[in-house]
Amino acid sequence: MSTTNNKSLQIRRLTYSAVFLALAMVLPFLTGQIQTIGQLISPLHIPALICGLVCGWPCGLAVGVLSPLLRALLFGMPPFPNAALPMAFECGAYGLLTGLLYPIFLRVYRKESHLPAILTALILAMLGGRIVGGAAKAALLAFGIIGSQSPYTFAVFFASYFTSTAPGAAIHIVLIPAIVLALERAKLSLVVKGDKA
Repeated sequence: MSTTNNKSLQIRRLTYSAVFLALAMVLPFLTGQIQTIGQLISPLHIPALICGLVCGWPCGLAVGVLSPLLRALLFGMPPFPNAALPMAFECGAYGLLTGLLYPIFLRVYRKESHLPAILTALILAMLGGRIVGGAAKAALLAFGIIGSQSPYTFAVFFASYFTSTAPGAAIHIVLIPAIVLALERAKLSLVVKGDKA
């Protein structure tokens, strides 16, 4: 790849990442800043997941980590540090895993339709991100970096990261592949065009 093309690709990655970061600032307003509804739908997860699928893992990781921290700084939600720090690990893992897994499954499936690869990468990233988020929260609690009013048991972890977020996960599984496929059809993806992430 020529220097000019490489520079153009880097500019596009930065531009896309800025757009996804801006979306992360705006999307939670759709839930009215109500924490319970936000946890149910998880709108802050969407930009990180899509960014990894469209731009690759470095951008997905950066957008995922920065989104909850910047939003906590600007709008006070998610609350810092108790919610924002674990969420930074969780969303960072989403962007990282979708970006790493999607190119792998594109090669595995070798189908004209990219939907199977998107769905597989997405579901595995959503599972992995929730595990990372829960483990990060446990570690942050253990080191006293964040606090909790009640014991953080496995049951609490499972309820917080899986049971209560199941509706949001279902929405993401339907919505995100449709968005990514639309971006690919518009030739806006930096992953499927053969550009290395």
